[in-house]
Amino acid sequence: MEKKRKIGGNLWMIPVYAVLIFWALTTIYPLFWVALNSFKVKNEIISNSFALPVGELFTLANYKRAFDRVPIFGAYFNSLMLSGSVTIVVMILAGLAAFALVRYEFKGRKFLMTVVVASMMFPAFSTIVPVFRMEASWGLVNNSNRWISLIACALPQIAGNISFAILVLSGYIRSLPIELEEAAYLEGCSAFQIFRRIVVPLTKPSFATVAIFTFLWSYNDLFMQSFFLRIQPQWAITRLLKELTAMEGTNYGLMAAAVTIVIVPVLILYAFLQKYIIKGMTAGAIKG
Repeated sequence: MEKKRKIGGNLWMIPVYAVLIFWALTTIYPLFWVALNSFKVKNEIISNSFALPVGELFTLANYKRAFDRVPIFGAYFNSLMLSGSVTIVVMILAGLAAFALVRYEFKGRKFLMTVVVASMMFPAFSTIVPVFRMEASWGLVNNSNRWISLIACALPQIAGNISFAILVLSGYIRSLPIELEEAAYLEGCSAFQIFRRIVVPLTKPSFATVAIFTFLWSYNDLFMQSFFLRIQPQWAITRLLKELTAMEGTNYGLMAAAVTIVIVPVLILYAFLQKYIIKGMTAGAIKG
């Protein structure tokens, strides 16, 4: 009887897996199609868009043209500096804020938590005008200095990601046994020592999740880059390749190469760190 029940239960999973496989294919195939067509010339993409780029169809001309026209490695460096700094600052500020909101009772704590949740309801474009004017009054906008412009772009990205980070980290910190922190306090540890030596090591999966999502959001944030990174030496990779495709018009091969250049590092990052994403999100969901 148990064996029959097990077989019947497995049969019910077949349509579930079929739907998941179909959904995965519809998600992955467009990326695969773009990558394949990046190795074809424009005319072949129009006439043989679904053919594999082998033999005479294969060409590296699109990538050569992209690297010749614009400084892609410099743009990658700007993206790394921008997204890396945003990620580090968000992790530090969100970690401290989550620890304080979960472990300390003070006046206005619930109101602050409500503000954190409510701030996620406002899209970035709804606040860009006051943010732009504020940074312009500080002298950060339209600055020829690359580092100042990167800071100008990083500040709204930090503000836009910190609410999500606080929610993820606070859910995990709340699940930690408070007895460990109490024992450390009795041993003479300060609040910052407790946070650094106990809370941070125990919440590594959630910190990894926050770091990965923050980095990817900053890396792909063309909206903020368009406002604050105005001249070519300051452009991050997404802004640079957006301008490249705009200059080249309907050169579909070059556009496909530009998209591939942007998404390949993201895919590599996800491939290596996907276990941390899944572990951190499920841990926060279950323990929170």
